[in-house]
Order: sequence, then structure tokens, then C-alpha cells
Amino acid sequence: MKNETNRPVLRIAAFSDGGNGGNPAGVVVGDTLPSESEMQSIATEVGYSETVFAAPQGNRWQVRFFSPEEEVAFCGHATIALGSVLAEREGQGLFLLDLNSGRISVETNEDGSATLTSPPTSSAEADPTLLRSALELFDLTVTDLDPSLPPAVANAGNNHLILALGDRLTLSEMSYDLDEGARLMRQYGLTTINIVWAETPRRFHSRNAFAIGGVIEDPATGAAAAALSGYLRDIGWPHGGAIDIVQGEDMGARSMLKASISAAQGEGIRVSGMTRIISR
Repeated sequence: MKNETNRPVLRIAAFSDGGNGGNPAGVVVGDTLPSESEMQSIATEVGYSETVFAAPQGNRWQVRFFSPEEEVAFCGHATIALGSVLAEREGQGLFLLDLNSGRISVETNEDGSATLTSPPTSSAEADPTLLRSALELFDLTVTDLDPSLPPAVANAGNNHLILALGDRLTLSEMSYDLDEGARLMRQYGLTTINIVWAETPRRFHSRNAFAIGGVIEDPATGAAAAALSGYLRDIGWPHGGAIDIVQGEDMGARSMLKASISAAQGEGIRVSGMTRIISR
């Protein structure tokens, strides 16, 4: 696909489950980055939750992410998609990325997967007013929550509200008003609301609301996976060094994410997944 300014846009699904699922991202790689208005226009035209733009800058890559509505500080699935495109263009290896919010990396692996290393992580207890508003938004009550995973705002490049539910059925019934969700996210500086259920200490199921980007939910969200993993480390969850996340199942786009969690508090999280080509 080419847009009106003749820049090629690749469409790649990241965190796919074999040849299915994954979260689609637009990928634009050029000698220079387009203007901000052009990047926003391309992202809106593509219509995916994010489109990533990259240009070489010495031995690094300058990278920016745009949703159909606005620029996003960091996007995990688009970073994984970008990694696969850079590997095809430059050969397999480690790619150093400069974001507006800091420096990260993505590397490609022999099995065809890609691994990003997120920005540093942090987490804090959710503000009680935010929690009340979020529960109301999703028609939940405190009794629907898992008491072993208290609500929190977690950060791995941007903020995500984490709500852990006590059962899988409640997760499958998730619904909310898009405009109200966007208003709440803007009010509290959230990029997504990550609603999860812990099947085991090392296997999570997730639904990720992205109203601020004009999208009801994403089928796979690397940034939220990194933030969740940092939060689990902060609370002393028995993650054993890694967790698997199943996302998108309730959307009919089952996606698989794997997060590796070091013991070092605040250190970036390594999030891995497969990719598949949608179109060139």
C-alpha cells in the first residue's frame, strides 16, 4: 500500500499465534521521518491501532508511533512488527531505537520471532477515584476483582491501568462505551486499561481497552505486557522469571506474548512474539 505522499506502508501482525491472530501494525521505513502531520495522516488512513515510522540515525533508528487519533509514546506490537521489517531489510540482529520517551531495542531471533526490551518499569496503587470510575465504565464491582492482584497503574513507557479479575467468564464479557473510556484515559493519562485473569501464576489472559486511540481493544499489546510484568515483579508475584499472555481470544484473533522478567527492580522487560505479513 502507498499513501497520497507515495510512502510505502507495510502491514504486519505482531504476536501472532502461528499463522493466525496477532495485532496489525502499519510500518513505514524511510531515509527520513515524514512530518508529524503526514505521520498522523498516514496512521489515520491505515486505521490500525498504531503505525510505526522509522528512519536511520547513525547506528540507531529514530522511531515514532501514531494511532489514528494521536501520537503514542511507545507501542510494543508495532515495535515487534518493525523488528521483522528491519531484519528483512538489514539482516537479523539487534536494532537500537530512539523514541521520544527514551531508548529501547528490538532484536530478531532464528525462529522468526522478535524480542523488544521495554523502557524501565514502575507501578503504583491505583487512585481510588480512578478505580471507581473504571469499575463503573466496565460495569464491574470490587467483588469481581482478584484480591491477590490489587488494581494498579503500571508504566513501561506509558501508563496502563491494571484490573485483575477473579474468573475467565467475567473477562469474556468485557464491554464499555468508547467515548467514556477515552475521556477517562485522558483524564488520568492512561494509554490502555489492561483487564487480566491469571489462569496460573505464569499464564495470563488479557483484554486491552485502547479507547484513547479510537480502538475498543487490541488483540495484542506489548507495552501493556511489559507494564504488567513490571507490576508483577514489584508486588513479588511468583512469575518464575517469565509469563505467557493470551490476548485477543475473545475478538477471534488469538495472540501470544511471552515476557521475560529479570530480578532487577525497574529494569526493562523483554517481550517476544511471532509476526505474520498481512500485505506489502
